[in-house]
This record gives sequence, structure tokens and C-alpha cells, in this order.
Amino acid sequence: MDDRRSGRRREAAELLAALERQAPFPGAPRVGLTGSPGAGKSTLLDALVRRLRARGETVAIIAVDPSSQKSGGALLGDRIRVRSAAGDPGVFFRSMAARERLGGLADATRAGSLVLAAAFDRVFVETVGVGQSEMEVASLVDTLVYLVNPGSGDTLQFMKAGLLELPDLFAVNKADLGAEAERTASELASGLGLARSGAEWTPPVLRISARDGTGVDALVDALDAHWQHLVRSDALRERRRRGRDAFVRKALEHRYGSHGLEQLGGPKAIALRLAERRDAACFALVDELGREIEESLQKSR
Repeated sequence: MDDRRSGRRREAAELLAALERQAPFPGAPRVGLTGSPGAGKSTLLDALVRRLRARGETVAIIAVDPSSQKSGGALLGDRIRVRSAAGDPGVFFRSMAARERLGGLADATRAGSLVLAAAFDRVFVETVGVGQSEMEVASLVDTLVYLVNPGSGDTLQFMKAGLLELPDLFAVNKADLGAEAERTASELASGLGLARSGAEWTPPVLRISARDGTGVDALVDALDAHWQHLVRSDALRERRRRGRDAFVRKALEHRYGSHGLEQLGGPKAIALRLAERRDAACFALVDELGREIEESLQKSR
């Protein structure tokens, strides 16, 4: 989906739509790893990959890096820190530029995760780490892990930032700091008791050390437990459908703006269209609805 030529984009959309239709359900788990810059996401990802490879899983990683101001491409910083990807045929690493998307996710990120999920046992998407808008990744993955640094704020600050609403797992890094890490974990757990009361899944709060590997096995177990919960409860299918709908709306708005969306009747009309096409592939929908918008805009000139 990086090729901007309309013909090429249409061909890519058709291939992706075919892949979505033919891929077995549920396929590979897709895990998002997010958190503020410097939280240790890449170091943790390196430790996770080592654990998963030790038990025979193949792993694909999409690292959404900041965009270069000169070339617009990814800055590739995470390739340096995720050393487990070097020389291992069971690990695939791809850096993607955030481009101009505030959420840090270009269209190619979703396309890449779809393709990689068909070929690997588990797919990770590591995000830029640029604030609340980055939570767009929640609509792309099955499990969202939020990595927290000790002393990064009290419960009220977490709630104000909206950080308790979307993640499925919380990991407090630098567990070796002792009391400070324990206090942050306790504050998070207390906040979750208020924010997620009555939910079918209560996100666990784990203390880890990305540097020395403490708690990484427990995090892998928690990832497996959340995946099993999604599959058993059939929540996975609905979660992916909501993610598809959010992606289609954002992609259309990004390309055509609010005026373009009005050509389809506005957000409510688009929501109805998406509900009627519950099993349609996301890229095919973007292409189809985008052509309708372009035709309508042409007629109005």
C-alpha cells in the first residue's frame, strides 16, 4: 500500500481482500506494544522475541518509527535495539514510517500486519510513543500492551490521559527500582478497578525488567491468557470488525476530509454501510467507498 498510484493501490487492495477472505480464523495473534518514548519498548520486545523463539514460535515485528524530515522514511532506530531479529530466519523485522498520521499508523501498517499474520505465528506492532493519539493502534491489534515507567504519574493522571481505557495488559518496567515500581503498579491496579469495573477482562498489571528479563515469562503467559479469552468468548471476531470499521472511517477521512465523507451521507450513513457489509475486507471497502466519493465530487464540479 506504499505505492501511491491509483492502479497499483487498487491491485494491492484486491490482493489484500483475497488474503482476508482466505485466511483461516483466528490466525496469528497481533500484539501492540505502546508507551511513552524511552519507556523501554524495544528492549522489552527483544526479550519477548527471545522467549517466543525459545519455544519455537516464529515472530514478525512492525516497528512504526518516526518519519525522517528529509526523506519521509522510517528512522530505523529500533533495528539497533531489537538484536534478536538479526540473522534469525524465524524473525522478520520491518520498520515503517509514521508519516503524517498523528496516531503513528500509516495504511501500510495494517496491510503489513495482515500479510505477516498469514506467514508468522505472532505479529508485534511497536508504536512511536507520541501520546494519546498513538492509541489508534488499539484498533489494529488483538492485544494492546502498555509499558509504563515507574513514577510516571498517579492514578488520576493515568485516568485523565485515557490510559486506562484501551490497553489489555499493563507492564511496569524497571522492576529493579523496587518501591517506586511497586507504587506505580499499585496505582495502576487501583485505577483499573474503577475504570474497568464489571468488564469481562480486567487487565493485569505486571512488574518487569526489560533489561534483565525479570517478569517477561509472566508477560508471555498473560499474552496467551488474553488470546485464549478472546477466542473462547468470541470477542475476537467483534474486536477485529470494530477495528476494520475504525480503519475504514479514518482512511476515508484522511484521504478525502469531512467534505468527502459527506458525499456518502456523513458518519452515520457510513456506519450503516459498514454494518451491512460486516464480512467485507477493509481495503476493498476503502477502495469501493473512495471511488464513490471521487465520482460524487466529480459530478459536483
